[in-house]
Amino acid sequence: MKTIVIKIGSNVLTRHDGTLDVTRMSALVDQVAILHKNGYRVIMVSSGAVAAGRNEVTPSHRLDTVSARQLYSAVGQTKLINRYYELFRDHGITCGQILTTKEGFGSRAHYLNQKHCIEVMVGQGVIPVINENDAVSVTELMFTDNDELAGLVAAMLDADSLIILSNIDGIYDGNPADPQSEVIRKVEPDTTDLSRVVATGKSTFGRGGMLTKSRIALKAASEGIEVIIANGKRDNILVDLLNDPDTICTRIIPGERINSVKKWIAHSADFTKGSVTVNAGAEKSLLDPDTASSLLAVGIIDVEGDFEKGDLISITGTSGNKIGLGCSEYSSAELIASIGRKGIRPAIHYDYLHIE
Repeated sequence: MKTIVIKIGSNVLTRHDGTLDVTRMSALVDQVAILHKNGYRVIMVSSGAVAAGRNEVTPSHRLDTVSARQLYSAVGQTKLINRYYELFRDHGITCGQILTTKEGFGSRAHYLNQKHCIEVMVGQGVIPVINENDAVSVTELMFTDNDELAGLVAAMLDADSLIILSNIDGIYDGNPADPQSEVIRKVEPDTTDLSRVVATGKSTFGRGGMLTKSRIALKAASEGIEVIIANGKRDNILVDLLNDPDTICTRIIPGERINSVKKWIAHSADFTKGSVTVNAGAEKSLLDPDTASSLLAVGIIDVEGDFEKGDLISITGTSGNKIGLGCSEYSSAELIASIGRKGIRPAIHYDYLHIE
């Protein structure tokens, strides 16, 4: 049974005037219901709360950006999930709401609690509808956008596919507005950067743009997840993507799958509590693709930050370049005392180490 995470962007769910496009929502729910009844495990990451709330309430005075976002999302999330609930109920399917924040992915315990909740829902035939809790998130703690959240959810659930629905057909080899530009239909697994061809503009109602989508997509693909970027405004797009290989979209071919702990670490760079600097020998060993090595204390030359055993720390080379991150086997005080020592347990074991 395949697990699919479907991210639906704000521009897919809103009309030009910013109102919620109920007709498009209904069409997408119809398609998700077909996938669900055909045995797919479907998880939805849906934007649209802020757009839905914007037309439901008129502030009595001008609000700053954060306050307006909190107000509109609090009102709009109710409208959005109620609409989803009614639409899925028409198919005899129950959906449930999960609101999360970026902080919830920084703690391994919180991360596993969210994973368990989603897996219980899916196991009982309930379709999770996940969104960022914009009512309590503030700027420095927000996801880049729901593309980032969808990538985290796909990694968390070890999904087979991540489908990102936008309002264009995929990643173009130039500006989408240029008639000469074409959709890149296939991206190979060893591709690490698409910024040269991706336009940097942001969408009308969402926070992100295609550059963000491409970065999230490449990261997910590098972890063994197939990523598809397609136009959510095209009729029957979800069913066509899974049944017709010629459907217009960008497909990013997945690389080798990595284990779930390493996936969590790979997406947790924002939650490191400290850092270590390693010497040239340790850096060479860690970056060698033909060897699987832990970070040893003998290779560390400096420790920064205040952290405990089990906290995430980043690893940098002598030139300041970031090498990776992982779970420390020592507190910062213990690691400082262990710098340069041989014959002791690794500072970061390979099983809890992610190399960039």
